[in-house]
Amino acid sequence: MTDTSAEGRAANLARWDEAAPLHAASELYDLAGFRTGRDDIRPFELLELGSVAGLDLVHLQCHLGTDTLSWARHGARVVGLDFSPAAIEAATQLAIDCAIDAEFVCSDVYDARSALDGRSFDIVYTGIGALGWLPDLDEWARVVDGLLRPGGILYLVEIHPIVLGVLSDGRTLDQDIFEAQYVRWEEKGGTYAAPDATLVNTTTFERSHALSEMISAVLCVGFRIELFHEQSYTNAPWPWTVKGDDGFYRLPEGWPKYPLTFSLRARKPL
Repeated sequence: MTDTSAEGRAANLARWDEAAPLHAASELYDLAGFRTGRDDIRPFELLELGSVAGLDLVHLQCHLGTDTLSWARHGARVVGLDFSPAAIEAATQLAIDCAIDAEFVCSDVYDARSALDGRSFDIVYTGIGALGWLPDLDEWARVVDGLLRPGGILYLVEIHPIVLGVLSDGRTLDQDIFEAQYVRWEEKGGTYAAPDATLVNTTTFERSHALSEMISAVLCVGFRIELFHEQSYTNAPWPWTVKGDDGFYRLPEGWPKYPLTFSLRARKPL
């Protein structure tokens, strides 16, 4: 990893450590609701991944662990990994509160193989808002390869790059979504889950990854892609989306249609 990525990791870690307790207290994450049994797995994920009962699943960049623990409620044996100690502390406490058997490990995603002591898994899962914080998807794919057992599955759900390109108003392309760089941002205001908060750590480093970059990284480690889908709804509250009765966000009525998220399932060869 380059010096820039090391600087980016430090800045992002400070930001996410500060954000984690704000998110744990936020209405968006609604941890009180999660403790009473809410399932945070999106309907299409259950259809695409299928039954996880009895399988070993590791969730990379798990943040507060609500998705991780939701997979546990569906029967998986789960490990969540995140680089933020504050997030791991919140996730660990949430598992205790919910009486869910889960393990949470504090580690940079690029160090996941050593942090997990060489263990292997049936499923590597990564969810909404993870890949944009990573400077290098080729190395990320090698990490995933090292974590999966032969025949294991990578299941990925992510923000569609076009959303990141039209971030300002949902209609105007004003950010690179192809050949983008890992760049420094000054994040004004709060976060997506705590918009009114004032944070001390305002610097982040992020990168938009083209779909071809992500797909190529997965193919280059020898995985076979079994499905790639795009979805019209998301749980991410972009300011120009409309929240439906089902709690998901969609484009306003009458807007040109484009996907808000995508999902990919790929299998490691036997």
